[in-house]
Formats: sequence, C-alpha cells, structure tokens
Amino acid sequence: MQQILIDVEDDIQKAFILADEQKKQELSYLVSVFLSSSWQHKNLIQIMEEISDNAEKRGLTPEILAELLADE
Repeated sequence: MQQILIDVEDDIQKAFILADEQKKQELSYLVSVFLSSSWQHKNLIQIMEEISDNAEKRGLTPEILAELLADE
C-alpha cells in the first residue's frame, strides 16, 4: 500500500490525527473506492449511493445504522 498527500483544512487534520485506527482505515477505504478505476467517472453522490445500496443488500437497515452510529 502506498501513501498519498492531500490538502485539508486545519480542523480536518486535527480530527484525523485524533481518530482511532479504525476510523483512519475506513477513511482510507473511502478514498480508495472514490479513486478506483471502476468509479472514476462517477461523482461522490453516485459513489455514496452505490455504497448504500451494497450495504442494504448485505442487510444494513436504517435502524442498524442508527444503532451503530449511536455507539460512537
């Protein structure tokens, strides 16, 4: 795996530094998905909708998502 450098606002940098390892891995996955060759011609909204559709197909419901988010 390779590293990349992107410009972000100061508060985003601080949040990333303070994030736990799981959050950092999740962000890395999202960036990878966004920049992957199969999604290069889609905008962020289209990618997020596709991720949502895939999650629903795997059984993620709005209730489960709300519960997962409440745990954080």
